[in-house]
Amino acid sequence: MADLSDLTEEVVRSFDTAGDRLRTVTQSLVRHLHSFIAEVDLTEAEWAYAIDFLTRTGHITDDKRQEFILLSDVLGASMATIKVNHPAGGKVTESTVLGPFFVSDSPDFVNGDDISQGAAGQPCYVSGVVRDEDGNLVPNAFMEVWQADEDGFYDVQYPGLDTAQGRGRLSAADDGRFWFWTVHPEAYPIPTDGPVGELLTAAGRHPMRPAHIHFKVDAAGFDTLITHVFAADSKYLDSDAVFGVKRSLITPFTMQNPGVAPDGKTMDVPYYLVTFDIVLARAS
Repeated sequence: MADLSDLTEEVVRSFDTAGDRLRTVTQSLVRHLHSFIAEVDLTEAEWAYAIDFLTRTGHITDDKRQEFILLSDVLGASMATIKVNHPAGGKVTESTVLGPFFVSDSPDFVNGDDISQGAAGQPCYVSGVVRDEDGNLVPNAFMEVWQADEDGFYDVQYPGLDTAQGRGRLSAADDGRFWFWTVHPEAYPIPTDGPVGELLTAAGRHPMRPAHIHFKVDAAGFDTLITHVFAADSKYLDSDAVFGVKRSLITPFTMQNPGVAPDGKTMDVPYYLVTFDIVLARAS
């Protein structure tokens, strides 16, 4: 193993005058990066390939697809950061990955609306209540929801689709309740047509994620929650490509016969029912 200590300390010292947090982060990064290079005897060709890999990751990223988030996800860096910032335990709903297909300008809906907007899949009624850690109702929490359809694609993955499907924004009611219609989520592969897919193929890893619906929840006085509800009968719960499954987020999606749904809507076809209550942490 090459001795890089003199070079490493020279580079570390170059950040001595940075602000406290920047100094801490950059100096630690330099030490770990140099240690990694020495440990694996990194070749110049491998380093050049890594730079090209990151360049291509940037080139494929756009306003509808974030390949850097995908890379962070498959390396477990996203979940590692979440675990550092949102330790498990307690009553708060656990956090998980944002994923590469969040869109900030989703359409607005009200409780009871169908956010699927024509997305393929079996109807699914989602409802729950937002509370704080003490069990008190949290009124008017703002929620952003998004998911893939039954074919495993998000709306932004369909070329030429101008209408948002399977995603939307709504607010919980004054009593903390929320409810909406969508389609039953299905397990799906993360995109494999870019550098991240190339990495997974080379490593012999599958690209599959278990079926889930994304939630991003904001309320005044509380930390933002980014989470999923996972379908309990889905495949890949034990081998999520992005390591995002947490047991507390696995919930039954139960099939219901045609009839009157909980919101009074008459359903002529079978539909799924899932209840996902959310507990927010007070802002520190």
